[in-house]
Amino acid sequence: MSYKVTFATKWSDFDPNRHLRHTAYNEYAAEVRVRYFSEQNFSIHEFTKHNIGPILFTEETSFRKEIHLGENISVNMKLAGLSENNERWKLVHEVFNEAGKLSAIIKVYGAWIDLTKRKLTAPPLAANKLFLNAEKTTDYEDLVLKSTS
Repeated sequence: MSYKVTFATKWSDFDPNRHLRHTAYNEYAAEVRVRYFSEQNFSIHEFTKHNIGPILFTEETSFRKEIHLGENISVNMKLAGLSENNERWKLVHEVFNEAGKLSAIIKVYGAWIDLTKRKLTAPPLAANKLFLNAEKTTDYEDLVLKSTS
């Protein structure tokens, strides 16, 4: 399933040059992830109930075309990798300007953390199908976790 959200940008998203701030791209991508999780029946309330949260190891942004003050943007999300137990995941977001031109690509590598133990954890069974319907990137990979023993 293709997943995309359109946003009306706001004044505070822009820098003195009237370009979208570099951090605003990442904030919109994070919002898309949270909305996707919620639409897959794993909202912030489910995170709280299971005492887990998403964390990022890396976040890489490549800028392609500027976004100007007042433009609406669209941000999608695709699955680039997933571990067998769904503990770790790689996602790619593409940000498009109002004219539909690719403006940025954001790649994130993340996992779930147990908020009490402060250690990585596999998500609960309720989240096993979280990425089942996600559109995959053309270079999708199964993530193999290294044994810690």
